[in-house]
Amino acid sequence: MRPGDGRRRPSPRPGVRLEPVERAGPSRLLRFHKPYGVLSQFTPEGRWRGLKDFIDLPGVYVAGRLDADSEGLLLLTDDGGLQARIADPRFKMEKTYWVQVEGVPDAAALQALERGVQLNDGPTLPARARRLDVPPPVGEREPPIRVRQHIPDTWIELVIREGRNRQVRRMTAAVGHPTLRLVRAAIGPFALDGLAPGTWAEAEIPAALAVRRPGTHRM
Repeated sequence: MRPGDGRRRPSPRPGVRLEPVERAGPSRLLRFHKPYGVLSQFTPEGRWRGLKDFIDLPGVYVAGRLDADSEGLLLLTDDGGLQARIADPRFKMEKTYWVQVEGVPDAAALQALERGVQLNDGPTLPARARRLDVPPPVGEREPPIRVRQHIPDTWIELVIREGRNRQVRRMTAAVGHPTLRLVRAAIGPFALDGLAPGTWAEAEIPAALAVRRPGTHRM
């Protein structure tokens, strides 16, 4: 994209090699608190809103996706190399989720999540799971979750290194506790850190994630 032309270049298709180019300035990385009902793309579809309702910056693209019915941290960058490091499962960047589940998971259920559970696309890798004694600082969801009368719910924290389709929801269902609400709290060293839903902030890029070459990749 030429500076100032106001147009967005389409996101690269999976498997397309991004072309290295010299940068005119430092890379940008944004932390965005994605609300419920918003897609991980700028264009809306059907009843789901797009990122363009919240982020009016040309040349930034999502690094790792989050389902429309999930909330929480979404990272965007204008640097293709950084995008790959964040989104590619080979880099094994941990993702932390706050999950409101139906029922009260016991020690056996949490241990099963940690060991790995069998899903229809294979077993999950070992994870970390714990019950949260105090609900996380995320406020009420709009619209509110649907709860069943006389059935309690519990918040747990789940840390995984994979990124399969709807993985967290399938994992909690596999141990008998369907997910009612899902909030991504952190991706590696990046966290929500008090961001209000629908707002974004610039993030500092750690040296360990910086692409160590003069150019970067064209988005």
